[in-house]
Amino acid sequence: MVKMTLGVNIDHVAVLREARRVNDPDILQALYVACEAGADQITIHLREDRRHIQDSDVTNIMAHSKVPVNLECSINTEILNIVADIKPHRATLVPEKREEVTTEGGLDVFSYEEEIRFAIEQLHDSIIPVSLFVDPTIEAMDKSKELGAEMVELHTGHFSNLWAMLNSNLGHSNHSVKELELPRYELSEKLEEALLKIQEAATHAKKIGLEVAAGHGLNYHNVHEMMNINEITELNIGQSIIARSVFSGLSDAVKEMKKLTTRHV
Repeated sequence: MVKMTLGVNIDHVAVLREARRVNDPDILQALYVACEAGADQITIHLREDRRHIQDSDVTNIMAHSKVPVNLECSINTEILNIVADIKPHRATLVPEKREEVTTEGGLDVFSYEEEIRFAIEQLHDSIIPVSLFVDPTIEAMDKSKELGAEMVELHTGHFSNLWAMLNSNLGHSNHSVKELELPRYELSEKLEEALLKIQEAATHAKKIGLEVAAGHGLNYHNVHEMMNINEITELNIGQSIIARSVFSGLSDAVKEMKKLTTRHV
């Protein structure tokens, strides 16, 4: 059996807190509940604009989490200095734009090669393992290995959008993905292509010695597709778990996702 690690991203608990600028809901309570419910890892993103997770949150989570903490961050020098000082169990380097609602794509490991190399070296100097959040291409896998990362997290946003446009009511909502408003047979073909790219990237990454994670847009309905790719040994899921918790409670939401992401012989 290939072990699958579930990283629960609790950023959206802080999003709700920051909407009213009060300490409710409490991010530490979310940490405790997620861990108790079976989260193997806690994932948080310290953004440059501090739109949700704050510096004090990172410090408190590191002090109180009984499971590893995966800290997502940009290659901004100020942020890297904070991460190097805090020393999370892993740092995941991600792209970041102030105007985006959420991370829109993988880290450009080609255009920012030198900056990323420097960031990895700085984090390694602090004995922090590094993962790169990248698009699922063979070229990105090779470049990630060359730059010195131990791990890659495959960006599953395109796959997730295709799945939702084909299998949910997303296309009939205000949040329809305009460029994917296509006939169903085209969406089906593109979904198969997206899955194949993820599989090929994961296979190649493992072959060249990288650990493989995946995340972005994964939910209770599409996560089974990732479970069919044995090279992927970690999933980082946030928004869908927190959204489900509004109705079922965070503990049950985490337990349900944990059940879906457990591989059996």
